[in-house]
Amino acid sequence: MAMIELQNVMKDYGDNRGIFNINLSIELGEAFGFIGTNGAGKTTTIRHLMGFLKPNSGTVKIKNRDAWHDAAETKQWVGYIPGEIAFPDVKTGWQFIHQQAELLQLTDLSFANQLIERLQLDPSVNIKRMSKGMKQKTAIVVALMADPPILILDEPTTGLDPLMRAKFIEIIKEEKAKGKTIFMSSHMFEEIEETCDKVAMIKDGKIITIKSISTIMSNKNQQFIIEFSNEQECSRFMQEQIDSVAISNTTVSVNIDNQPLNKFLAILSTYQFDNLTEQKHTLQDQFYNLYSGGQSND
Repeated sequence: MAMIELQNVMKDYGDNRGIFNINLSIELGEAFGFIGTNGAGKTTTIRHLMGFLKPNSGTVKIKNRDAWHDAAETKQWVGYIPGEIAFPDVKTGWQFIHQQAELLQLTDLSFANQLIERLQLDPSVNIKRMSKGMKQKTAIVVALMADPPILILDEPTTGLDPLMRAKFIEIIKEEKAKGKTIFMSSHMFEEIEETCDKVAMIKDGKIITIKSISTIMSNKNQQFIIEFSNEQECSRFMQEQIDSVAISNTTVSVNIDNQPLNKFLAILSTYQFDNLTEQKHTLQDQFYNLYSGGQSND
């Protein structure tokens, strides 16, 4: 069952700004990452999901209900963290939390209190004096406290220090384990790798690829860095019919496929070398590769 679905969604602001022919489907219990550079269309897409924007064409559905026409209903199912947090005219974090709880008809704040403790948030602080990180923590508490089935998160860890980012990832993993459907935009590739099942990359308002995280992390191509014992061994190795690039007089970068791995190791065993290191593939590698090449691989 698709909990979030966009079909041929377009919002054209002119001058090639907006989103164009966006097609996404996020299933029940799936954690879906959304990455792209600033201005690529991430927040515009999310605002359509929240019913803040009406598309020029196409449909946006939350639990099979139209996100624009049925916005009042669909918002009840969604915990939302906006990319830019703007609090209403209230004095403290507690007042904001209680105000939002009333709107959600939430009377039990026990989960909110748990989140406040885990995130080390002091909600008694005047909102105008809160740091960016404290405002972000407050937004996280409000988004999660009513236990909604869907989470839509736009750069949710902006302003958080590394310790609090780790806490947030821990919390999101727990929400995912509950069966929540999660749509998360983030500049932090590690967050997407650790929490999401799939990721979509958007460039110039268009989806350029959708891939599973497991596929990205288990890329068939392998890269090794070899540090040879001397220049002669390095120079001799460079004569082999292997895809390699010299980094220095004694160090080489090698790209191979899984299939000839044994052959590669057999060849390497005939050389004197001091160190062999495998370079792991990451989501960040995939992102930079696609953005620099502009290729599409949906």
